[in-house]
Amino acid sequence: MNFFKNNEVYYIDETSQSAVHDLGNVLLELMSNFSVAKRELVFLCIGSDRVTGDSLGPMIGHHLEKYSLFATHIYGTLAQPVHALNLTETIAYIHNKHPNCLLIAIDASLGSKKHLGYITLGQGSLKPGAGVHKKLPAVGDIFITGIINTIGTFEHLILQTTRLATIMRISDCITSAIIIASQKYHFKHLILENEYSALLSSDVHKIKS
Repeated sequence: MNFFKNNEVYYIDETSQSAVHDLGNVLLELMSNFSVAKRELVFLCIGSDRVTGDSLGPMIGHHLEKYSLFATHIYGTLAQPVHALNLTETIAYIHNKHPNCLLIAIDASLGSKKHLGYITLGQGSLKPGAGVHKKLPAVGDIFITGIINTIGTFEHLILQTTRLATIMRISDCITSAIIIASQKYHFKHLILENEYSALLSSDVHKIKS
């Protein structure tokens, strides 16, 4: 396995052959930590399509909306990005529209040179814009970030000069892992519901007997 855990945050190397498998399994594990009532999934893909280094979220949203994932909703795409100007109202809308959802927030991030290309995820809220010193509301039950470039003095310039190839590779990996994890998550819930229904039917039959 080409990943490690540091302070409750998982780091997965996007270049490893097992990256999609590892990311999907860890994401499913984190999702399974929450109440079964949180069956509805919402992926909030944060970023702007106007800056290459900030386009990871919208790129993932663009890929995900092509799939008809069961009980899953996507916010933030290339056509309708969620960024600093509309993030607060989008969060409010999600909480109103999907009050019992499991919310997974996705964004690009900057990190050390040795972690360039790594994908991080963990349980808890994401703080969008932290790498470029923006004060935006924290969001999410689970967070996923792609380290698309290194931390430097001129963060905005770094985002503008990030390679599109890096964004594409990381977005493909995260998208594939999300599809795998969400399908397994809902399949698991379906099995639990069928077992519960069968148990109820059995109890009713015993009472009638």
